Amino acid sequence: MVGDLLNIRKLSVSFPSGEGYKDAVKGLDLTLEKGEVFALVGESGSGKSATGYAIMGLLPPYAKVDGALLFSGRDLLALSKREWHQVRGRDISMIFQEPMTALNPTMKIGLQVAEMYVLRRGMGKESAFKETARILGDMGIPNPELRMKNYPHQMSGGMRQRVLIAIALASDPQLIIADEPTTALDVTVQAQIISLLKRLQRERGTTIFFITHDLSVVAEIAHRVGVIKDGILLEESKVEDLYEHPSHPYTKALLRVLPHWDRDTKTFSLPTLNAGVGGGCPFFAYCEEVIEECEVKMPPLKVLPSGKVRCWWYA
Repeated sequence: MVGDLLNIRKLSVSFPSGEGYKDAVKGLDLTLEKGEVFALVGESGSGKSATGYAIMGLLPPYAKVDGALLFSGRDLLALSKREWHQVRGRDISMIFQEPMTALNPTMKIGLQVAEMYVLRRGMGKESAFKETARILGDMGIPNPELRMKNYPHQMSGGMRQRVLIAIALASDPQLIIADEPTTALDVTVQAQIISLLKRLQRERGTTIFFITHDLSVVAEIAHRVGVIKDGILLEESKVEDLYEHPSHPYTKALLRVLPHWDRDTKTFSLPTLNAGVGGGCPFFAYCEEVIEECEVKMPPLKVLPSGKVRCWWYA
């Protein structure tokens, strides 16, 4: 890790709703360093995927986006459509959550991977197919020359996810956004995909922005982690510090409900539910450590020795 690659500054994303616009991301500040795996963790609807799509420039035209996305010092939000085309898929790639919808069902796998080499690296058809066979082999797909002739429906979920990773890597990007790439896979294949991403990151030095709702996966792959809820970053730290010394009550609650049996209590402990809805911390209604300020006022982001946390107990 040798410096900053992506600086997210005051990023806000909102979508039309019945009462104007509804915020999905609220003033997000994050920095991704070169060569690291940064995990953004949150429940469904927390704004983590909206952040990833904003970085890729794939949000729908009706979305309102404010702030800055400084990629190698260049603000992505200021790019024209033509400039976006040069960046997307070449400098920044994305591994989508569901390969059956991300892959073209009418095209053979080999052609879908090879076109990245043709479009992004200017290779001829013959060279592109040779590189396709090589990278599919690197992804752990057996008999890649034969598999190139398959359509997506002829492959397992794990194999299709490996094809998506191959497509993302074909242009040798600086940044890969992995949007819950293991969610639809069983635990054995999930472990294989995580191992594959770790190896590729280590060998290539690619920065990975890993989006997930599963803290148990984060422990296996990430260097640093941010915890987001209702579009607000509540905590950010090194991954080992997050597991050993979580700061925010929401993070503690997420860790408590991981699917591990507690030998001492022989139970799962769940947070209590407080009444009311306010304009303060997005976790106050579920927090066991709630105080009066939590409901009515958003806490500031506090810098700690282990990272950052947005909680009145530290403010």
